[in-house]
Amino acid sequence: MASSTEPKSKLSPKDASSYPENPVLVRVWRGNNVESQHRGAWVLSDSSGAVIEGEGTWSAPVFTRSSVKSFQALPLFETGAAQRFAFTDAEVALALASHNAEAQHTDTVERLLARIGLSTADLRCGPQMPADPEARAQLRAEHRSPGAVHNNCSGKHAGFLALAVHLGVEPRAYLDPDSEVQRLVKKAVLEMTGVEPSEFSSAIDGCSAPTFRMPLRGLATAFARVANPSGLARERSAACRRMLASVAAYPELIAGRHQRICTDLARVTHGRLFPKVGGEAVYGIGLVDKDRGLAIKIDDGGTRALHAMIVDLLRRFEFASASELEALASWEEKRLRNWAGIEVGRTQVVR
Repeated sequence: MASSTEPKSKLSPKDASSYPENPVLVRVWRGNNVESQHRGAWVLSDSSGAVIEGEGTWSAPVFTRSSVKSFQALPLFETGAAQRFAFTDAEVALALASHNAEAQHTDTVERLLARIGLSTADLRCGPQMPADPEARAQLRAEHRSPGAVHNNCSGKHAGFLALAVHLGVEPRAYLDPDSEVQRLVKKAVLEMTGVEPSEFSSAIDGCSAPTFRMPLRGLATAFARVANPSGLARERSAACRRMLASVAAYPELIAGRHQRICTDLARVTHGRLFPKVGGEAVYGIGLVDKDRGLAIKIDDGGTRALHAMIVDLLRRFEFASASELEALASWEEKRLRNWAGIEVGRTQVVR
């Protein structure tokens, strides 16, 4: 096992923007030689913030990107907005999603926006080509360009808009970091992660919402808390349980039908794992009723190494059963094949 004592970082205290020299976590072999390798860090913590195991510089700040969507959604419940607008479990799951823009995703966003008196024209996340191949083919067949509703974050933005309408603030300003919407979001993220404000900063995400930079251990702590909310305040605990139930019921809405590890983790484990990917190979997993949260960051942003690490850590800590691991085996890419089907290499997680 990796030590819970973090190795000394080569991050200069005079340059907080520097990146730590993390260890190699994954190697890719071609034949008998290493062709690529991927550095990174991971950390396992409980809901108190205590680090149990880890590797790499897990106290160094990283951009958490979309992995924090469940924490960003908390004000939607705690202000009463979700109750006022009668959010269904499907709509809750979509508010946490980085989706493929399948019809089940875009139709749900459009219905929700109509119910709160807005439309897709109010989304400020920007247009994005759907990740779903069928949705892309349909757009091409209809000679249409993608819109903001196809953005993988449109569900989160619909939730932000519902919160803005409920608060009685200008919907057009819902992404402004100084708006009431984003002040509530930032407060919830800080509280869930337990990081100090001095360790916390923000920038602009791909969808134009604020994205947060913090130590990886804070992300792991927050996932432990959302998946094990009994120690939280009553309203927050209820919000977390609603999100857990929604993802368990609608795993395809948090990601999609085609090649999405978030959906597979939630579906294979029937919601016992609460997963969420973030851009540039950030990942968080909460273990429901086990007081554990796992956070991973691959330095080069590559998902091949990220996927292999996820499955390996689930196996290492016995967070998934043998049958569940078998169902997730393709994500490890232990055997690499070329276009002719010939086995040419393998992916190796370094221990």
